[in-house]
Amino acid sequence: MTEISFMSTTPGSEISFVRLTDVSLDAITAHMGDTRLAEHMPLLKGEWTNDKSVEFIAHKESYWQRDGLGHWAILSDGAYVGWGGFQLEHGEWDYGLVLKPGLFGLGPRITRKAIDFAKADPHIDHVTFLLPPSRKHLSALDRLGAQFVGEISYDGEVFRKFSLETPTAYSAASWTVSSLP
Repeated sequence: MTEISFMSTTPGSEISFVRLTDVSLDAITAHMGDTRLAEHMPLLKGEWTNDKSVEFIAHKESYWQRDGLGHWAILSDGAYVGWGGFQLEHGEWDYGLVLKPGLFGLGPRITRKAIDFAKADPHIDHVTFLLPPSRKHLSALDRLGAQFVGEISYDGEVFRKFSLETPTAYSAASWTVSSLP
Protein backbone atom coordinates (compact mmCIF):
# COMPACT_ATOMS: atom_id res chain seq x y z
CA MET A 1 0.00 0.00 0.00
CA THR A 2 1.46 3.37 -1.06
CA GLU A 3 0.83 5.84 1.72
CA ILE A 4 1.50 9.53 2.31
CA SER A 5 1.40 10.27 6.03
CA PHE A 6 1.25 13.54 7.89
CA MET A 7 1.86 13.59 11.61
CA SER A 8 -0.47 15.90 13.45
CA THR A 9 0.43 17.83 16.57
CA THR A 10 -2.53 16.06 18.21
CA PRO A 11 -1.33 12.76 19.70
CA GLY A 12 -3.04 9.70 18.23
CA SER A 13 -4.29 11.52 15.16
CA GLU A 14 -2.23 10.63 12.09
CA ILE A 15 -3.71 11.52 8.72
CA SER A 16 -2.72 9.25 5.82
CA PHE A 17 -3.52 9.43 2.12
CA VAL A 18 -3.69 6.03 0.37
CA ARG A 19 -5.07 4.89 -2.94
CA LEU A 20 -8.80 4.16 -3.07
CA THR A 21 -7.92 0.61 -4.13
CA ASP A 22 -6.29 0.13 -0.71
CA VAL A 23 -9.61 0.54 1.15
CA SER A 24 -12.35 -2.07 1.36
CA LEU A 25 -15.10 -1.77 -1.19
CA ASP A 26 -17.67 -2.12 1.61
CA ALA A 27 -16.23 0.93 3.43
CA ILE A 28 -16.56 3.10 0.32
CA THR A 29 -20.04 1.77 -0.46
CA ALA A 30 -21.25 2.42 3.10
CA HIS A 31 -19.76 5.92 3.02
CA MET A 32 -21.19 6.91 -0.36
CA GLY A 33 -24.50 5.24 0.41
CA ASP A 34 -25.06 7.45 3.46
CA THR A 35 -28.05 9.60 2.48
CA ARG A 36 -26.68 12.57 4.45
CA LEU A 37 -23.99 13.08 1.79
CA ALA A 38 -26.53 14.00 -0.89
CA GLU A 39 -27.30 17.27 0.93
CA HIS A 40 -23.98 18.75 -0.25
CA MET A 41 -23.37 16.54 -3.29
CA PRO A 42 -25.92 17.44 -5.96
CA LEU A 43 -24.30 15.03 -8.44
CA LEU A 44 -24.81 12.07 -6.07
CA LYS A 45 -27.98 10.45 -7.33
CA GLY A 46 -29.71 7.16 -6.70
CA GLU A 47 -28.82 4.25 -4.47
CA TRP A 48 -25.10 3.59 -4.00
CA THR A 49 -24.08 -0.04 -4.46
CA ASN A 50 -20.86 -2.05 -4.58
CA ASP A 51 -21.15 -1.96 -8.38
CA LYS A 52 -21.21 1.85 -8.26
CA SER A 53 -18.19 1.78 -5.95
CA VAL A 54 -16.28 -0.39 -8.42
CA GLU A 55 -17.11 2.08 -11.23
CA PHE A 56 -16.24 5.06 -9.01
CA ILE A 57 -12.85 3.63 -8.02
CA ALA A 58 -12.02 2.72 -11.63
CA HIS A 59 -12.97 6.24 -12.75
CA LYS A 60 -10.84 7.88 -10.05
CA GLU A 61 -7.93 5.52 -10.76
CA SER A 62 -8.08 6.55 -14.44
CA TYR A 63 -7.02 10.06 -13.37
CA TRP A 64 -3.94 8.62 -11.69
CA GLN A 65 -3.10 6.81 -14.94
CA ARG A 66 -3.74 9.88 -17.10
CA ASP A 67 -2.36 12.66 -14.88
CA GLY A 68 -0.12 11.04 -12.29
CA LEU A 69 -2.36 12.38 -9.51
CA GLY A 70 -5.92 11.82 -8.40
CA HIS A 71 -8.10 11.16 -5.39
CA TRP A 72 -6.95 9.32 -2.29
CA ALA A 73 -8.73 7.40 0.41
CA ILE A 74 -8.09 9.30 3.63
CA LEU A 75 -7.30 7.54 6.87
CA SER A 76 -7.16 8.91 10.40
CA ASP A 77 -5.16 6.66 12.70
CA GLY A 78 -5.55 3.94 10.06
CA ALA A 79 -9.36 4.17 9.85
CA TYR A 80 -11.10 5.23 6.64
CA VAL A 81 -12.69 8.68 7.10
CA GLY A 82 -13.40 9.65 3.49
CA TRP A 83 -11.84 10.41 0.15
CA GLY A 84 -10.49 13.44 -1.61
CA GLY A 85 -7.66 14.91 -3.58
CA PHE A 86 -6.94 16.51 -6.91
CA GLN A 87 -8.45 15.98 -10.33
CA LEU A 88 -7.31 17.72 -13.50
CA GLU A 89 -10.41 19.30 -15.05
CA HIS A 90 -10.06 21.49 -18.16
CA GLY A 91 -6.43 22.32 -17.32
CA GLU A 92 -7.12 23.14 -13.66
CA TRP A 93 -6.42 21.05 -10.58
CA ASP A 94 -9.72 20.80 -8.74
CA TYR A 95 -9.62 19.76 -5.08
CA GLY A 96 -12.47 17.80 -3.58
CA LEU A 97 -13.06 16.26 -0.17
CA VAL A 98 -15.89 13.95 0.90
CA LEU A 99 -15.76 12.92 4.55
CA LYS A 100 -18.02 10.55 6.44
CA PRO A 101 -20.79 12.37 8.32
CA GLY A 102 -19.71 13.04 11.88
CA LEU A 103 -16.09 13.54 10.77
CA PHE A 104 -16.47 16.83 8.92
CA GLY A 105 -14.36 18.50 11.61
CA LEU A 106 -11.30 16.79 10.11
CA GLY A 107 -11.83 18.71 6.85
CA PRO A 108 -9.71 21.80 7.55
CA ARG A 109 -6.73 19.77 8.75
CA ILE A 110 -6.94 17.32 5.84
CA THR A 111 -7.34 20.18 3.36
CA ARG A 112 -4.30 22.03 4.74
CA LYS A 113 -2.23 18.86 4.31
CA ALA A 114 -3.51 18.35 0.76
CA ILE A 115 -2.80 21.99 -0.12
CA ASP A 116 0.73 21.61 1.30
CA PHE A 117 1.10 18.66 -1.07
CA ALA A 118 -0.11 20.83 -3.99
CA LYS A 119 2.29 23.64 -3.09
CA ALA A 120 5.17 21.16 -3.21
CA ASP A 121 4.18 19.93 -6.68
CA PRO A 122 5.73 22.13 -9.40
CA HIS A 123 2.92 21.22 -11.83
CA ILE A 124 0.18 22.78 -9.70
CA ASP A 125 0.18 26.59 -9.90
CA HIS A 126 -3.34 26.93 -8.51
CA VAL A 127 -6.12 24.80 -7.10
CA THR A 128 -9.84 25.22 -7.66
CA PHE A 129 -12.70 24.32 -5.35
CA LEU A 130 -16.27 23.73 -6.56
CA LEU A 131 -18.86 24.03 -3.81
CA PRO A 132 -22.62 23.60 -4.08
CA PRO A 133 -24.81 26.51 -2.96
CA SER A 134 -25.86 24.42 0.07
CA ARG A 135 -22.40 25.01 1.59
CA LYS A 136 -22.86 28.11 3.75
CA HIS A 137 -19.74 28.04 5.95
CA LEU A 138 -16.86 29.17 3.76
CA SER A 139 -14.48 30.60 6.37
CA ALA A 140 -12.00 27.74 5.84
CA LEU A 141 -11.57 28.85 2.22
CA ASP A 142 -11.04 32.42 3.39
CA ARG A 143 -8.34 31.27 5.82
CA LEU A 144 -6.60 29.39 3.00
CA GLY A 145 -6.67 32.52 0.85
CA ALA A 146 -8.99 31.15 -1.85
CA GLN A 147 -10.76 33.73 -3.98
CA PHE A 148 -14.31 33.48 -5.30
CA VAL A 149 -14.25 33.19 -9.12
CA GLY A 150 -17.96 32.91 -9.89
CA GLU A 151 -20.76 30.44 -10.39
CA ILE A 152 -20.43 27.68 -12.96
CA SER A 153 -22.64 24.90 -14.24
CA TYR A 154 -21.21 21.40 -14.00
CA ASP A 155 -23.22 18.42 -15.17
CA GLY A 156 -26.40 20.52 -15.01
CA GLU A 157 -25.82 21.68 -11.41
CA VAL A 158 -24.68 25.09 -10.16
CA PHE A 159 -21.47 25.34 -8.14
CA ARG A 160 -19.54 28.24 -6.67
CA LYS A 161 -15.95 28.19 -7.92
CA PHE A 162 -13.00 29.36 -5.83
CA SER A 163 -9.32 29.47 -6.76
CA LEU A 164 -6.18 29.35 -4.65
CA GLU A 165 -2.77 30.24 -6.06
CA THR A 166 0.01 27.85 -5.05
CA PRO A 167 3.60 29.00 -5.38
CA THR A 168 5.43 26.66 -7.72
CA ALA A 169 8.65 26.54 -9.66
CA TYR A 170 6.86 26.31 -13.03
CA SER A 171 3.83 27.90 -14.59
CA ALA A 172 0.95 25.75 -15.80
CA ALA A 173 1.95 26.59 -19.38
CA SER A 174 5.37 24.98 -18.93
CA TRP A 175 4.15 21.39 -18.77
CA THR A 176 1.76 19.00 -20.39
CA VAL A 177 -0.04 16.00 -19.01
CA SER A 178 2.39 13.73 -20.84
CA SER A 179 5.30 15.27 -18.91
CA LEU A 180 3.94 14.25 -15.52
CA PRO A 181 5.96 11.58 -13.75
